[in-house]
Amino acid sequence: MLFTLLAFVVALGILITFHELGHYWVARRCGVKVLRFSVGFGKVMASRVDRNGTQWALSAIPLGGYVKMLDDPVAGGDPALNAQAFNSKSVAQRFAIVLAGPVANLLLAVILYAMLGLAGTREPAAVLAAPPAHSPAAVAGLAQRDRIESVDGAPVRSWTEVRWHLLDVLAVGGRVELAVLSPDGRRQTHVLTLPAASGSTTDLDPMEQAGLSLAAPRPLVSEVTADSPGAAAGLHAGDVVLAVGGQVDPSPNTMVHAIQAHAGQPLALAVRRDGAVRNLTVTPQAAKSADGKSIGRIGVMLSGELPMVTVRYGLVQSLQRGLQRTFDTAWLSLKMMGRMVVGKVSLSNISGPVTIADYAGQTARVGLAAYLGFLALISVSIGILNLLPIPLLDGGHLMYYVLEIVRGKPVPESWLETGQKVGLGLLGALMVLAFFNDFSRLFS
Repeated sequence: MLFTLLAFVVALGILITFHELGHYWVARRCGVKVLRFSVGFGKVMASRVDRNGTQWALSAIPLGGYVKMLDDPVAGGDPALNAQAFNSKSVAQRFAIVLAGPVANLLLAVILYAMLGLAGTREPAAVLAAPPAHSPAAVAGLAQRDRIESVDGAPVRSWTEVRWHLLDVLAVGGRVELAVLSPDGRRQTHVLTLPAASGSTTDLDPMEQAGLSLAAPRPLVSEVTADSPGAAAGLHAGDVVLAVGGQVDPSPNTMVHAIQAHAGQPLALAVRRDGAVRNLTVTPQAAKSADGKSIGRIGVMLSGELPMVTVRYGLVQSLQRGLQRTFDTAWLSLKMMGRMVVGKVSLSNISGPVTIADYAGQTARVGLAAYLGFLALISVSIGILNLLPIPLLDGGHLMYYVLEIVRGKPVPESWLETGQKVGLGLLGALMVLAFFNDFSRLFS
């Protein structure tokens, strides 16, 4: 719990601080007086004032940060100082300052995605498990151990990339072409026809609903005990088990159960060693389990062999892919919001801070690459959410500035007051829904 909370706080601090840096940087370029840039909220714990008179502060509550600007000119005040007030600037300058926050979040996502592409990540290869009978994948003719090479003509190298390319069609349904490499080396194209996902949080993962799941690891012999049945049968460390007792492509658990069930009985194995297939026979030795039952053991340690690929790109390609990934994520987010509004996608997909904190902890435990990918995704979400034309959000202020440009004068105070009430109500309802979904997932 403490680790999850820490991962969440760090993520929120980075994302919101970067957002506020966008506002700050453009405000300074436009000549606006920035009174304080605070990392965190509440009581100031440490601070210093720079040569421009801006107080840089570290505050007690580490949940983001804020920028405090000189908002309005002071009556009878210093003309030079009043000229630095936010509301004394042109509508174009105010528009740019407000827009800079969401743009900074999108830019951060580009940088994070580019860093991941440049550093390279180890990801599972897109090798399929056997599709369930009558599933869309089975109907399309996909089979166990097929390796997906492209989705609608776009090359893919990993399971993560396959999921990414299928996100849109999984949500709304449709047809998609998958080019695969079969275990016997044949290349084929299959047309997958997908129904629209129901969107309920209690449903299976959309990939699983389509019959697409990652192949289980094959049993890998990691150690063989001397003078054991496994050693007598000729098993070596590094052998990959392809079949056990006539069952092809077993999982490590399947192999363990088969060995336990064949105490004192010969058991046929097919293993891959140095690229060649070898057929062996092992006779498990009878032993007593913890509950007193007789089970078979062969004296080997098993792990799993999961095909992995390294996904890495050059500097230019990493930047290009970072831009493309950020754009695709933002566009998909907007489409999903639109589908929620018209009822095509369930509102149960909206997540709140509890779910986000849970994902922060999970990805941080997996490793730095997963955590950076999580940060990039949430950064895009923050950028897009803040651009929505809802009063109290950056997008609401941008909406007022557009109206000011059209009208040729600022919007009336009564409009601002009404907008604040509407915006507060909308954001309050959205937060209640997000918390409801969070706790529904937590207790279901």
